[in-house]
Amino acid sequence: MKSIQNLPKPMVILIIASLIVTSCQATKQISSKDLASTAAVQTVTAMAFIPPTATASPLSSATPAASPTAAVSATPTAAPATATPTITPTPLPVAVGPTNFPTNVDPLTGLVVADPTLLNRRPVMIKVANYPATGRPHAGLSMADIVFEYWIGEGANRFLALYYGQNSSQVGPMRSGRLVDAQLVPMYQGILGFVSAYAPIFYKLTSTLGKRAITEAPATCPGICDNGQHTVISVFADTKALSEYATKIGVDNTRQNLDGMRFDPAVPQGGKPGTDLLVQYSFYNRGEWRYDPTSGTYLRWIENVDAKNNLTMIPLTDRDTNKQLAFDNVVVLFAYYIQYAPTEQDVTVKDNTTGRRAILFRDGVAYEGTWKSVGGTKPIEFFTSNGQPMPFKPGNSWFVITGINSTFDQTDPGKWEMKFNLP
Repeated sequence: MKSIQNLPKPMVILIIASLIVTSCQATKQISSKDLASTAAVQTVTAMAFIPPTATASPLSSATPAASPTAAVSATPTAAPATATPTITPTPLPVAVGPTNFPTNVDPLTGLVVADPTLLNRRPVMIKVANYPATGRPHAGLSMADIVFEYWIGEGANRFLALYYGQNSSQVGPMRSGRLVDAQLVPMYQGILGFVSAYAPIFYKLTSTLGKRAITEAPATCPGICDNGQHTVISVFADTKALSEYATKIGVDNTRQNLDGMRFDPAVPQGGKPGTDLLVQYSFYNRGEWRYDPTSGTYLRWIENVDAKNNLTMIPLTDRDTNKQLAFDNVVVLFAYYIQYAPTEQDVTVKDNTTGRRAILFRDGVAYEGTWKSVGGTKPIEFFTSNGQPMPFKPGNSWFVITGINSTFDQTDPGKWEMKFNLP
């Protein structure tokens, strides 16, 4: 082989240029397969289960428009030749449940949780008073995954708030336990925080739940504490501290199987306009949900009675946030009430294995369906009229448990009214 020094100068220049081009072509390129793989990984990472914004105008048709499916753009942003192309994926709507939830997704909201370690425990369920009205505004309800609302006699109602995907440092004011709690808490494998109960009910709760039934006592603070006023509206819970207390006293506070609910950000077809729901237990006990298209949630209003017995509806706020309660789903569940005394009753929940009527309000639409129990240790399941899992909007839910003889009527287009009746 001739030495390069012996070649003519033009040929030397040609050879050197050829070597440079060959070297550049040998540099590793991003293949289309690698690009697609990278896009897929980034898409999964970016998914935040954010539901689409609901239509801002009131629904004039019973059939809502289908939500468009977002797509990932595979075209890189234009950049200098020396820069690596970047992919900016668009989060996709993701449906989850009723089984096989990802480990970082709350099976009671369908949302990715900020702290997945919170799911490695049992739900914490707190009894919250709605009466006397001097205990309002309530504390911590906006942080609950689910709030159960039910009648407790003599025109009054009470709440059972469930915390799993996030905590609240102040929940209350707390009140006594009821017989239905001995069904609902086991169905969600929960820890119950309450302030005593009528003797037969207290026995039922403690015999059913064991150490998972925790009532206010000096040892429970800071999990359950009186704020020093020592009244019926002065006891509050800290869900994180109460969960830690349960572990301390020997409760098996590990992750439980809470499968059963279906979540889909896409607005289902069918249904009827459902922008307003009035829940009425008596003339002076009312709760109203009004759909807010801007947030895509139902905002809670509550009765306010002045000294002259004039009733108006005012926003119900959370004293922890000073914001109006907003829930993604509101459900009316018809159930059979058993009346033992004016303020003592039970509700047939876990024994409803064949199904009863349920109406789901989401995205400004009301959907008919059914709810049923699949056993005393599994969450309530919901089904559409054709027997498929009912798709909730990812987010928090408010369950109104009403008597089977309650009325449920449409008073105006999109406006519904439920009046409680036994049984």
